[in-house]
Amino acid sequence: MICCQTRRGAAVAAFLTGCALSSAAMAQDWPAGPVHVFVGFPAGSSPDTIARIVAEPLAEALGQPVVVENRPGAGGVIAVQQMLARGDDSFGININGPLTTAQRLIPDLGYDPVADIAPVGLIATSPLVLAVGADFPADDLAGFIEAAAEPEAISYGSVGEGSGAHLTAELFANAAGVQLFHIPFQSYAEVTTSILGGEIDSGFMAPSAALPQVEAGTMKMLGVTSAEPFAQVPDVPVIAGTAGLPENFRAELWNAFIAPAGTDPAVIERLNAELNTILADEEVRERLLAMGWQAQPGTPDDLAQRIRDDTALWGGVIDTVQAAE
Repeated sequence: MICCQTRRGAAVAAFLTGCALSSAAMAQDWPAGPVHVFVGFPAGSSPDTIARIVAEPLAEALGQPVVVENRPGAGGVIAVQQMLARGDDSFGININGPLTTAQRLIPDLGYDPVADIAPVGLIATSPLVLAVGADFPADDLAGFIEAAAEPEAISYGSVGEGSGAHLTAELFANAAGVQLFHIPFQSYAEVTTSILGGEIDSGFMAPSAALPQVEAGTMKMLGVTSAEPFAQVPDVPVIAGTAGLPENFRAELWNAFIAPAGTDPAVIERLNAELNTILADEEVRERLLAMGWQAQPGTPDDLAQRIRDDTALWGGVIDTVQAAE
């Protein structure tokens, strides 16, 4: 009886091993045709440029064209929906919003970011900087917080309700124990123009958006939201642990490579390996940094954890904002 069970167990193990080897072999033969990557923003946008930086070497590695499909709309959500609808050999390169906050902000989203999407890997992250005009009376975070002691004494602009800039400002305000006055705009360019024109006091924005004005002497950056100093603006102090703010304060935008749930795990593994090889290339890293992004190679599990962490973080901020309305 024991011998029979042993033989049966060995047969099952051999079968499973054969399946795993077969799947791995299929992944090496994959793809048989073009790979479609859906991007949630128009041509020339930051996510689109990042996708094209990755797509060219990925196509070379896979031996098939990697076609970037721009499907702008709803902050990247339309592209996720299109990826899921198309199915075979369809993937996505998208920002964090459709994977973390969209479920809370968009009724009838049409997909579950956890159940319907398989993480492939992070591509790059970018912090935001707290920017103010050159004439703002404070030169550091402590002075900014002091100036904001009276409720809504300090205004800030963002690129829209529920955007990363908006939620980051509210995360900061809550951590600092102040109330800021929110004015939404359509773009960072409008936020910048309004700060320079004295219409608003501040804004959390991409370092690359603020840097030209800082170099021109018309704007200054008081803090950066990454956990460590950011290479593009190395002299800007991190917000974490400064002026009484929590040591674990962090707010980053990110771009990631995703797939529909149910994609062959061996294909995910191969894509992740190719992606990490691309992100280790010094030229690719320099191109990303010039845009204000830091390459972030890692595993699918790393991306899954980032999605969980940021969903919880921004969900708490959304709760706070909605409770105050």
